[in-house]
Amino acid sequence: MRIDLAQFGGSALTDRSIDVPRNGIQPGIPITYVPARNTILLSLALGWAEVLEARHLFVGANSVDYSGYPDCRPEYLRAFETLANLATKAAVEGRTIEVRAPLIDLPKPSIVKLALELGVDPAMTVTCYQPDALGRACAVCDACRIRRAGFEAAGIPDSTRYA
Repeated sequence: MRIDLAQFGGSALTDRSIDVPRNGIQPGIPITYVPARNTILLSLALGWAEVLEARHLFVGANSVDYSGYPDCRPEYLRAFETLANLATKAAVEGRTIEVRAPLIDLPKPSIVKLALELGVDPAMTVTCYQPDALGRACAVCDACRIRRAGFEAAGIPDSTRYA
């Protein structure tokens, strides 16, 4: 399924006419917030989970250094879980669905360490708000700075592929 959140716009990540900030995280909800992104994606996952008879939805939301996005908070995820269990045939019939966010309370250094413990190669992941055509990170956006600081605080060399 192809989902194009650029159709909504309203974010530096979905509207090319809005610059991605490079001056550090500011108070409030940043211009990189994508309107209702996690609600849209979780809703699609919920529909598929119900068809598969899955009992859990997993999301990589993080509330520690999440840049102020309202849909990365534990209370949002609890509310979505409530919605999931009110809005689905599965839940009404007793097959409740649980929303799990295993990274929700972890600071970036802990996420870096956990990835390595689980055998995930961080060089194969992209956090950058504006990667190049080859998927290399820009090294200057807020996401890149937070990621780099996570590696530094963990005492692990940053394997991110930078342009």
